[in-house]
Amino acid sequence: MFAQTRAGKKKWLTARVDILPFPNQSLRKNPQTPKVNQPVVKQSYVQEPEKPRVLSEPTGNIGSTHVSIKKILEDQKSKDTSPDLQNLPREGFSKEQVKMYWKQFAFQMKENGMETFYHALIKREPHFLEEEKFGLEVDNQIQIDYINPILGDFIDFMRKNLKNYQIEIELILTDNPGKEIKFLTGKDKFNALARRNPNLHTLKNLFNLDIEF
Repeated sequence: MFAQTRAGKKKWLTARVDILPFPNQSLRKNPQTPKVNQPVVKQSYVQEPEKPRVLSEPTGNIGSTHVSIKKILEDQKSKDTSPDLQNLPREGFSKEQVKMYWKQFAFQMKENGMETFYHALIKREPHFLEEEKFGLEVDNQIQIDYINPILGDFIDFMRKNLKNYQIEIELILTDNPGKEIKFLTGKDKFNALARRNPNLHTLKNLFNLDIEF
């Protein structure tokens, strides 16, 4: 009886053995892992700087345009000072009107102490070279040097009074000056020569010279 009881307690090696699980351990064959919402990480793309191109030899082409500041200023100045003559008045006029305003400007020059310009205007009548172009005849180069700097004022005067902005006036050196050199005062002669040679002012001041007017 004892032998049978011990034999009954034996277990075969192939018998099923239940194993107790560890804490937090599941005995399911395929346990499902709970889904966890992971934060979405946005990838940022950083563009790498472009590598400079290396030329093996000069191509002769320049990609950028060189801008001259001096040229810009000159162009701007030209736009500011040069009127658009096409949009300004261009009325007709008579020869009598030209002569009248011609003498009127001459007396203005006399009042301003510009005797040389005055005598050049009253000595001869204007030459009508073209319909809108006149000639002012002078006797010598000194008169030309004296009148040239203020010739623009004379042209503006004639244009405004005749209401024609296409008028032009040019100086003409006569072949027969006559005795008109007497109309040049000492001051006029000196100023005309000084325009051609500014050193005359230095000599005048250095030696304290007096100019006979």
